[in-house]
Amino acid sequence: MDLYSFFNSSTSYRVRIVMGLKGIDHDLLPVNIRVMQQKEAAYVAKNPGAGVPLIDDDGFQLGQSMAIIDYLDSKFPEPRLIPQDLQARARVLEISNLISCDMHPLNNLRVLRYLVKEMEVSDEKKNEWYHHWIAEGFTSLEAMLVRTQSGQYCVGGQVSLADCCLVPQVANALRMGCDVSNYPRVMAVYEHCNTLPAFQQAAPAQQPDFQK
Repeated sequence: MDLYSFFNSSTSYRVRIVMGLKGIDHDLLPVNIRVMQQKEAAYVAKNPGAGVPLIDDDGFQLGQSMAIIDYLDSKFPEPRLIPQDLQARARVLEISNLISCDMHPLNNLRVLRYLVKEMEVSDEKKNEWYHHWIAEGFTSLEAMLVRTQSGQYCVGGQVSLADCCLVPQVANALRMGCDVSNYPRVMAVYEHCNTLPAFQQAAPAQQPDFQK
């Protein structure tokens, strides 16, 4: 299996975590979204979404991290990351969708680039935008974790899709200098998950295309 990834993409980060947790053998193929490689015709032919990540599983090409993770969870069911129990599944998806649908799209690279290059927003205002949406999202996330009585993980006593989404989002928030002191449950999950080898190995600094 091939994984097309960018080291600092939180969506790629999610998939790298999942592949590590499941022990999936794969080749990692970097796509540099800073220089718009994801827009090149040969890549778009594989991934019409023109983004990362993308997997190629013996000719089956699939983009969008959440679709990829659902596919991998079905094909490689251990450890199960999307629970089968009805209510646990709903909670995991609620948290995962808050991060992947409400938070990440507002703060990803193409949005920030558009704000600066097309809307002529200053770096200061761009950062203000970023910090606002992180604070709004993490405030909701913290309340959700209170409801799930989170400890080391978002839901229950084992790793799930929710944790695989949370860790990259927190990592990006820290990189952008966001204040995370008001989110103790969020940070407890982040800190514990980063003690696990799969999370450590998936981190941006461990990737072959890492750039400072």
